[in-house]
Amino acid sequence: MKKIKQKVFFIKAAMLYILLVGFISLVSLFLWENKFYDMLLLSSSANPSNYSDISVILIDDKSVEAHRWPWERSLYGEIFSFLNTRTQAKAVIFDSVLNTLDENHPDSDQKFFNTVKDIPNLISGFMFRKDNYEDELSGIKYNVDFKQKFSINVIDKRTSKYKYTSDFNSMGMFPEEYFNALKNVGSVNINSDNDGVLRSAYDLIYYDGAFYPTLALRTYMYINNIKNITIDDNYIYADKTGLKIPVFYSNGNVKHYIYFNKFLPGSEYSYKTYSAIDIINSERAIREGHKPLINPNEFKGKTVFLGANVRADAMGLTDVLETPISIRHPGVDIQAVITENYINKKFITKTSAKTNILTIIILSLISFIILRYFSFIVSILLLLIIFVIYFTVCIFLYKNNIAPLVITPIAAQISTMIFGYSYRFILEGMNKEKIKQAMGKYLSQDIMKNVVKNIDDIRLGGKKANVTVLFADIRGFTSMSEKMTAEEVSLILNEYFSELEPIITKYNGVINKFIGDAVMAIFGEPVQDINHASNAVKCAYEMLKKVEWLRNKWLNEGKPKIEIGIGINTGEAFVGNIGSEKRLEYTVIGDTVNLASRIESYNKVYKTNFLISSSTYSYVSEITDVIKIADVQIRGKAKKMDIYEVLRLS
Repeated sequence: MKKIKQKVFFIKAAMLYILLVGFISLVSLFLWENKFYDMLLLSSSANPSNYSDISVILIDDKSVEAHRWPWERSLYGEIFSFLNTRTQAKAVIFDSVLNTLDENHPDSDQKFFNTVKDIPNLISGFMFRKDNYEDELSGIKYNVDFKQKFSINVIDKRTSKYKYTSDFNSMGMFPEEYFNALKNVGSVNINSDNDGVLRSAYDLIYYDGAFYPTLALRTYMYINNIKNITIDDNYIYADKTGLKIPVFYSNGNVKHYIYFNKFLPGSEYSYKTYSAIDIINSERAIREGHKPLINPNEFKGKTVFLGANVRADAMGLTDVLETPISIRHPGVDIQAVITENYINKKFITKTSAKTNILTIIILSLISFIILRYFSFIVSILLLLIIFVIYFTVCIFLYKNNIAPLVITPIAAQISTMIFGYSYRFILEGMNKEKIKQAMGKYLSQDIMKNVVKNIDDIRLGGKKANVTVLFADIRGFTSMSEKMTAEEVSLILNEYFSELEPIITKYNGVINKFIGDAVMAIFGEPVQDINHASNAVKCAYEMLKKVEWLRNKWLNEGKPKIEIGIGINTGEAFVGNIGSEKRLEYTVIGDTVNLASRIESYNKVYKTNFLISSSTYSYVSEITDVIKIADVQIRGKAKKMDIYEVLRLS
């Protein structure tokens, strides 16, 4: 019987260990792995590009100052004419999507279309869309015409598990004359990861029974005169040039991980850039028999991209994305970088799922053996050595454009160590039981830390301290809730409090209690913070912003509109444990608290959202713009006092 119990215990322990390692690995994979990928890519793989056959022409501030935005399209035509007739550029890539006519300048449009018609090496962008066509019949006809003119021939060797259509349902439609004038197009669709960082790029999109290349791949195919490509489960091939792209599949679309370059020194781009207005003026100078500002020979044999500058925000020209190397990476530079990936056959290859799982298993087994046979100090040293070795191997692989999992195997190793040593430290279980009992008396995470720190000295009593108290209350919630079911009220309040709690914690605040639809928070205790008044005001300001976001979200969901009022006061109060020996409550008591509550209630009187006391204002006067409300009679106060409406943080 004892052996059976031991076997059952062992099986349970093994299952628990597998669940622990699996859980921590998944958490690491989703929360940290991409950050380490970005860090190692930037520090190990990315280098300034030494490829000089790509140039970028920018519609920058200088250009929009010379010609007011939006531009007449004949200006683009002048740039294309310069590149077509004055230079010997390999290809001209227009990183823009044109789906409408310029009704105010039809002659300009016509000049532009006539220019485009005469440029064989122009490649323009188009976009797939998730929504359906407004006119289904017109959309079907457009799909047929687009497929006939712009789809490419792909030899499809994929297995059935990868053969499914993309999640796009329509295309942005070119004006008819633009459609007829164009000879080459490529998709400009780009999709960032869930954390908002772009790490991969589309290669092919399979839509409505045909394959369409992206702008970069279409450019590569054009400059190398490639008519056919081959695709299988793992690669795209162009036999003519030996191109072999390691790919993966996302929602039916074929993608690869981008090999990013660092920007050129002193630049926000990976390649040499030119101002669009300088190109236009050079074209006009040549026509008039003058020397051009830009020598056309600079573009001889070059692949030239035309797009918007990252700085031209005010004109609506912003085309930037966050990438591993930049928070604001210009879209036109990204397209150029992807094109260079193809030209130089440089890609990032991520290790397969099988390789990743095997790595985690091997590191976990090694860690388990070390913990089983070596002392604590020796085990820690050996595990540290393994960590250093593995991290060094990862850096080496990144330098060779292979991206293994970095932090997840190490997290599995650490979880193995934690699990192993949990057997050796039985007393930790007793301490956890004490913590569990203590946590039944407290709510806040910060209070919990305070209890753990003083686990053997929990008692009634407290101290006087200078604190800031915040009250926030939903306007008219009682009458609102009468029109809703209990479940609806619960869902709204839970979502509301769930959004506010992280903000309060962020600013070192502690939620003291929820009072129906109201929340009371303390700043300055038990989390020591000399800036508690300013942090409370900043917290309130961010809470109002979050409520504004919630209000818009709920209106879209058909939920009631909400408004909140916030009142803040700073002063001395009693802070500590009250109640009985069996049931404690950590709270704050005193006139400071009462005044904060009453100040909040005056939001209804003055039709405001955010009021603070004069004592709080004395701490935050330098960071706030306020309106003074003088001589307010506060209930319970003999003398009138000033309160302040906070308009904004300065």
